Amino acid sequence: MTAAEFARLQRLSTPQKIQKFLNAIPINHEIDGETIHSVRTVLRRRRAHCIEGAMLAACALWVHGEPPLVMHLDCALSDYPHVVALVRRGIHWGAISKTNGASLRYRDPVYRSLRELALSYFHEYSDRRGHKTLRSFSAAFDMRRIDRKLWVNNDADCQEVEDRLAGLRHYRLISVGQERLLARRDRFERKASDLVEYPRRPS
Repeated sequence: MTAAEFARLQRLSTPQKIQKFLNAIPINHEIDGETIHSVRTVLRRRRAHCIEGAMLAACALWVHGEPPLVMHLDCALSDYPHVVALVRRGIHWGAISKTNGASLRYRDPVYRSLRELALSYFHEYSDRRGHKTLRSFSAAFDMRRIDRKLWVNNDADCQEVEDRLAGLRHYRLISVGQERLLARRDRFERKASDLVEYPRRPS
């Protein structure tokens, strides 16, 4: 990384500062097509969506001596997977998360397991029709297992990273029987979830 890029990450010295930085940059609406920007590209363009934000957060934690861990959340076909950077304090887990809405953001490190942490996203993780769609979560994945040239300072797309995370072993959050009993989120809840911080501007 360049000295300026490294210095930018050095200033993000706590999980809260990392989350504040991610909240302050616009969401990547992928106007010109799907992207998976590296940490360097996010710092340059100052916009990100979930996996891009998770990679930046993981890298910032790494700069400060913490393991760059992420977790992949998978869902029903009617929705989109999500990726969060993991924070561990003692035996408890939390998450740093880039989203355009409010419900899937930061989680304080108060959860006793990754399953508990993943379940904290369950109720609000839903599609446009109000169906709850979160189905599974991966184990913590250390981004140091992927060449940093592929996700930290890659000037091209980081598709290999997404493929690697999607291919991790995942653990079911609910059974098939539980899935049949899920209630849809009501109209008021769906309306509340439509609120976004960075609306997409008409082209």
